[in-house]
Amino acid sequence: MYLPRSLVSKLYIHLQNTRHPLSPPVLVLVALEPDALCACRILTRLFKHDYIPHKIQPVAGYGDLEKAGKELVVPMMESQGGNGGVVVCLGVGGMVDLGPLLGLEPEGDDSPYSGVEVWVIDAHRPWNLGNMFGGFPVEAATEQASSHQSKAPAGVQGGQIGRAYRAGKGGIVVFDDGDIEEDLGAERDAYLALLDMPDIDDDGDDDGDDLGASDDDEDDQDSLERDAARVGRKRKSWSDGHEDESSDDEDRPRQRRRSNSSSPMPDSPRRPKARGLLSLRDAHVALSGDPSEPPSAAQPAAAPSARALRRRLLRMRRDNESVLHGYYRMGSWFAEPISSMMYSLASELGREDNDVLWLTIVGVSSMELYGRSSAGVAAPVRGNDNGRPTGWMGVRGARLRQLLRDEVRRLNAPEVTNGRVGAENTGVIPTTARNPEDTGIRLSPEPRFLLIRHWSLYDSMLHSPYLFSRLKTWSETGIKRLHKLLAKMGVSLAQCRQSYAHMDMMLKRELRAKLLKYGSLYNLDEMVPAVDTDGKDRAGAKDGWGFVRSWGWRATLSAQDVGVVIGALLEVGKHGQAVDGADAASQMAREAQESADCSAQGEEWVGRFWEAYDALEDIDALKAGLPTAQFLHRAIYRTGTSLINKKQIKHLRAFRMCVVKDGPDVSLFNHPAALTKLSLWIGEALGEQERDSHGKLSHGGRGTPLVVASLNEKRGMYVVVGTGGGGGPDTRFLNREPAKKRQEEREAKAKAEEESRKAKEKVREDKRAARRAASKEGEEREQEEEPETESESSEASDSDDEAEDGEAEQDKGYGLNRFGNAFKEVVSETKARVRIDSFEHSVVEVRKEDLGGFLESLSMKAVVG
Repeated sequence: MYLPRSLVSKLYIHLQNTRHPLSPPVLVLVALEPDALCACRILTRLFKHDYIPHKIQPVAGYGDLEKAGKELVVPMMESQGGNGGVVVCLGVGGMVDLGPLLGLEPEGDDSPYSGVEVWVIDAHRPWNLGNMFGGFPVEAATEQASSHQSKAPAGVQGGQIGRAYRAGKGGIVVFDDGDIEEDLGAERDAYLALLDMPDIDDDGDDDGDDLGASDDDEDDQDSLERDAARVGRKRKSWSDGHEDESSDDEDRPRQRRRSNSSSPMPDSPRRPKARGLLSLRDAHVALSGDPSEPPSAAQPAAAPSARALRRRLLRMRRDNESVLHGYYRMGSWFAEPISSMMYSLASELGREDNDVLWLTIVGVSSMELYGRSSAGVAAPVRGNDNGRPTGWMGVRGARLRQLLRDEVRRLNAPEVTNGRVGAENTGVIPTTARNPEDTGIRLSPEPRFLLIRHWSLYDSMLHSPYLFSRLKTWSETGIKRLHKLLAKMGVSLAQCRQSYAHMDMMLKRELRAKLLKYGSLYNLDEMVPAVDTDGKDRAGAKDGWGFVRSWGWRATLSAQDVGVVIGALLEVGKHGQAVDGADAASQMAREAQESADCSAQGEEWVGRFWEAYDALEDIDALKAGLPTAQFLHRAIYRTGTSLINKKQIKHLRAFRMCVVKDGPDVSLFNHPAALTKLSLWIGEALGEQERDSHGKLSHGGRGTPLVVASLNEKRGMYVVVGTGGGGGPDTRFLNREPAKKRQEEREAKAKAEEESRKAKEKVREDKRAARRAASKEGEEREQEEEPETESESSEASDSDDEAEDGEAEQDKGYGLNRFGNAFKEVVSETKARVRIDSFEHSVVEVRKEDLGGFLESLSMKAVVG
């Protein structure tokens, strides 16, 4: 089931009204990422305010999620002696069938869910359609209620929860950010049609033997109706990696699992095997949707044959399955951050305040740090000449950031000096609070530098991924270019190498103006937020401005600073903060003493989660994590520089590839998120190289995709990350103009065909009239000839519709990251031992000796839409 955005607070209010001190605690399963962590902080604040007991369980991957299901979720089921309850999944489970994975749909159990309700709030896409349009306990099939929809709980229509829905019986509820209602109408119709469609043997030949009605039709019909009842109770999902391949139909593609991968990646729908021949009544019900009007026996000549019905049903089933296949095969992308969804919930409840708003801003800001865009995990596309917004999520991201800026103005009063309201900001980057009690949030013209308030200006610029790609600071020429920029700005190296907080105040006040003046000379137009030509920001919109918060005199940090620190604590941990270049040997020695077991690694990551969780609301702990963040980004800069200078980036057929297997920092990149950051740094630099060499980016302006592998020597595995070429301004919609043109052409063609059809119809009517007047024999000839003409017209129309559908599907999936699908295909075609456990399907682990064959096979796949 899915909860529409307009009813986002409905289930929470029910939970609030039904909880009491003796109620079982709400179980919160949280992914190990900053956005999910911020969303968890917001949700637990709401729980504490309403005295709702809860338990937080960090989840590192699908293996941990399955373990949590067995140990924590299943005991909650009423059928297992529990009292039911609510499980909240933040950033986990949106792409897989959660019922079997969590143990809520045990095989042969007539009471799935048993009072356990799972809330799924996730930004990963594509959604698992079984969670969205099913996921509810249903009543047994009856004569009047045999379809899937008729057995849905009251208040659920087409998988959508309405105001009349009553919670409490359990099920899986997906929180819609608006995309399901707007974009997934065709997928919903296809999924529900497949659930209620009787199964038939598909031998690939529509012209097979006639499946006419026989004496056994009644028995076959009973068998198929029992199957339909089972379809309604047990949701059909796409291939679930936790079930045997033998359970899949032979005529369905299957995912071959050659390792202990616990990520069930979408492949194809599974349906019950047919136990008999298709009856005429089943076919009529499937085609007409009305079981009360079976084909009339009084008019046998008008009723279609069983063979024709079988062909039509096969065509319908294939069409519906192709819709679902197309949806899952588009690739992966990201939708609205879940911290933003939690802010919407808090706003509906009237609980929004500065603390909740700040957590939301940090969560949203962290998405760009990990390249999570509307095109999947991809390096940003910058400097577009088409006027589209750049950066994370393009137009959608720009709108969300503007809403957050409006909320900052609403919840934070302007500064008043001598009875006058001061200017919102004069263009100076704030580094201190206004007064000792200042905890407000302000807008700030943040430059694209890294940790500028807590580093020197030089180090902040040197370790900026934006300047790394634009100035090419991996080379001596790039370093000289950086020095020349500073010299033009009138900043000496001695000044810029000291802490930014202690720089000359006049220099800090003039920094933005100087960056705007000289940045364009070095292709740095987006280095700081620009000002409109009239000298004013549009209606105070302050496009591109960032967010800053103060904690009195104790600290002032930007939202990006906090996101960088929280991410570093998750990926490195506190123990890495004192380790720098000279101490790399001790770092490796410490790492060598840790357990190489996968479960131990997951436990270590969970420990880091609590460090980051505490730091979000403890400013002292957050400040203590700053050296960790600096250490991690120094390592990223060193490793990226080494890979580019040593020309270790190879260009394969479909993507570029590099391997991190030696050096003092290699152990840091065993964490997928840290490796993703490195890949984004390198990917953005490669994009700028392509632009300089060819005048434009390859792959339709998206740049070449990149695969980066890092060796984990202790485990004998490579962590492999695949990033798309570019995730800039709504990359998946970049070809809207060609699509609009094709749509206009299709409409013009349809209009012309309609006019032609009417003209032909008029000619046929005239011929019919002439034949009727001439003789009865002419009328009989008309009956023989006309259906053929109509059939030909229908076939031509169907062909045109299929072509249009193919174009629409291509437009819909344009530019998306397809590494997850490509990885799965390679696993099924080769003997490579691959482990897929990350919630981000473009991250896998490959055995050390299998990497070569894995990459060779991967190079033949389509990795970007």
